[in-house]
Amino acid sequence: MPVLFEDFTEALTEALSPHWLRHLKGQGSLERSDATLRFVNADTTSGQYTNAQIDDYHDLPRGRFTWRPPLTLTVRARFSHPQGELRGTAGFGFWNDPFLMTGTRMPTLPRALWFFYASPPSDMKLELDTPGRGWKAATIDALRPIAFLLAPLALPAALLMNVPALRHALWPPIQRALNVRETRLDVPMTDWHTYAIDWGRERSAFSVDGEEVLPDAPSPQGPLGFVMWLDNQYMIVKPWGRFGWGLLDAPGRQWLEVDQLALEPA
Repeated sequence: MPVLFEDFTEALTEALSPHWLRHLKGQGSLERSDATLRFVNADTTSGQYTNAQIDDYHDLPRGRFTWRPPLTLTVRARFSHPQGELRGTAGFGFWNDPFLMTGTRMPTLPRALWFFYASPPSDMKLELDTPGRGWKAATIDALRPIAFLLAPLALPAALLMNVPALRHALWPPIQRALNVRETRLDVPMTDWHTYAIDWGRERSAFSVDGEEVLPDAPSPQGPLGFVMWLDNQYMIVKPWGRFGWGLLDAPGRQWLEVDQLALEPA
């Protein structure tokens, strides 16, 4: 695996390593600003999907995705708007692109470890005690063998979890089987922060400005692809059977700005 470091100080035409692929949709764009790179969504509407993204897995089969543990990801970043005012989803980290966002692979269940943001009305309630929206550090591995063993119970469990008392009894063991761990981040999104993921073979740790925010999290298996993005979608996923998806209006300019990106295999 390569060691990659970006500080975006090169000329505009050399702003990104050839390793990175651009994925721009709708009103999404990548812009240089001094020694930074901005992922910009401008005047998005609910009638069009908008995304500004870089990744390294376009059109690759999942078995050829680049990244495996152990490695460390470090990103120094800030956002144009605080939690709740930034519209859509955004983040950076590793996943298996399960929903056919790029390429023509077969759909699958998600594997991810990343810093992930979702605005209202998103509500992805994957951990019982963590809000389903906001700025979070998170892991999931729904492709573990134990998850497949539990699959025949998914429908009756979803029906039963509509009863709150049963939800509190049933969801925690399912959550553990899916290696779901999340924590809400209270740091101001509009300030510069250094975000890091130490992805180990068995356990991983997330930190912000050198302070651990999610230690000893379960590690998803690789290989996974790297992604950094800002888009205008929302999603509702609740284990008790509520699902939804849509696009959001966001007048004006929103952005994710990065001045350092490093991936360092151990």
